[in-house]
Amino acid sequence: MKAVQLLFVTLMLLSAPALPAQEPQTPPGVTWSSLSGEQQGLLADFAPRWEQMPPARQKALTRGSERWLAMTPEERGAAQNRFKEWQKAAPQRRDLVRKRWSDFQSLSPEQQREVRDNFRTFKQFAPERRRALRERWQNATPAQRERMLERARRNQQRLRPP
Repeated sequence: MKAVQLLFVTLMLLSAPALPAQEPQTPPGVTWSSLSGEQQGLLADFAPRWEQMPPARQKALTRGSERWLAMTPEERGAAQNRFKEWQKAAPQRRDLVRKRWSDFQSLSPEQQREVRDNFRTFKQFAPERRRALRERWQNATPAQRERMLERARRNQQRLRPP
């Protein structure tokens, strides 16, 4: 009896009209008209090809324009300087920065917070101490680096409130 049922289901499936293939759904993009006048002015170079851009690119540009418009003039100047430095950087340096960013993005939110906290702490040190710590790290063997990291983790755990 089971074989008859299986045969019946198979015949039904084979005789059923084919369903149209579904196109993969792409997330909706950002329409040019939904941008503010300031954003349109800022992104004017992209206007002629905006509608042909992938939605992810449209969203990235939109977020970038929002960040830019929210910056103070001093922050904008600093961002422009960083961009100029980025353009001058050697391709190997850019690749290293991209890899480090990718590595950072792969961390858990807790680990990202820890990295940010450590960076803020490091930036508060005197320039001479930062230079000495960098040199010590760069001259350390992988085993020494691992011991330094473990010591830092233990110190952080000791300082955290229960």
